[in-house]
Amino acid sequence: MTSQEILALTDQYIMHTYGRSPIAVDHGEGARLYTPEGREYIDFTSGIGVSALGYGNPAWLDAINAQAKKLGHISNLFYTEPAAKLAEILCKRTGESCVFFANGGGEANEGMIKLARKYSFDKYGQGRATIITLQNSFHGRTITTLKATGQDVFHNYFFPFTEGFRYAEANDLDALKAAAGNDVCAVMVELVQGEGGVLPLDKDYVQAVEALCAEKDWLLLVDEVQTGVGRTGTLFAFQQYDILPDVASFAKGIAGGLPMSGILANEKCRNVLGPGTHATTFGANPVCAAAGLAVQETLDDAFLQEVQEKGAYLRNGIEALDLPCFGKTRGLGLMIGIAVKDGYTNKEISAKLAENGLLVLTAGPGIRLLPPLAVSKEEIDKGLAIMAETLKP
Repeated sequence: MTSQEILALTDQYIMHTYGRSPIAVDHGEGARLYTPEGREYIDFTSGIGVSALGYGNPAWLDAINAQAKKLGHISNLFYTEPAAKLAEILCKRTGESCVFFANGGGEANEGMIKLARKYSFDKYGQGRATIITLQNSFHGRTITTLKATGQDVFHNYFFPFTEGFRYAEANDLDALKAAAGNDVCAVMVELVQGEGGVLPLDKDYVQAVEALCAEKDWLLLVDEVQTGVGRTGTLFAFQQYDILPDVASFAKGIAGGLPMSGILANEKCRNVLGPGTHATTFGANPVCAAAGLAVQETLDDAFLQEVQEKGAYLRNGIEALDLPCFGKTRGLGLMIGIAVKDGYTNKEISAKLAENGLLVLTAGPGIRLLPPLAVSKEEIDKGLAIMAETLKP
């Protein structure tokens, strides 16, 4: 099919729930994508942070093919080797105690919320189920995770929302304490607020929140759907903050392009969710888990160090361009935000870049870059060159 045929068929038969760029993607290699007609794009989106190893990674493909030939699906009523091995690696690399595997980020955060409320119910009974989240946060598209999201723009249309959430200003411990009460069971944070504009939390603040949670016996929940699996230059962002969450969610890059997510829990929380209290049909799918093992084997310490170095190189390169539409950059590793100056819009900028062969994302009022973690220096340089050509006066 041609690009125009794909666009027309999509518009006719798929719900219009996305503001799509008018680009049909046929295949990819590394950090490059190609249309059916062969037009090349440098991809600084990686499927919104999912395709961690880029496109066409041989080890990832081999793992998927080998597992698909053996067993595609069996459900969690039985045991499989790929899921068991992936859970072991994640626990040993983080210091957490156990894993629950799911399918997408919103589902993972739902599981984390359920665990927190059951932990408190088991220990204290009813009336202690409120979770404090941060202003400008984003936690998912389900009814519950929309309410957990600390942005009013998402609190519309789908009434009634799940209750039991209050919001506090980020990086303000006094505001968090003011939002607290005897009904609180947990605090849930993104260490880098992704959809809100790629805004890292202050380390001192996060450590103070961890201490407050320990004092009050609130669970500290860390949403690592976007920041996890090497995106920030460590396996999980919480490792750069020198904390160990009670529960952390993950998704996006965990299986390098296949649908997978989950939560990691510490020893205190490992037995909160027992048989019958939480489940998912496709979680721990053996093909997805095999892909996840290939990702983990690639994301060794040397690779993660390169992620930090490439992130610094890309940020320095953007700022050195001194483009009139861009302000400062921010972020961790290859999760990068760019401020957009007054007089320009992020949608206008992203559309112009796409026209010239560079794909980027928006977040809040700014630009968001989430290149594949395996992006090459040559691909970064080509992306920078497109920025300069497109956005310089």
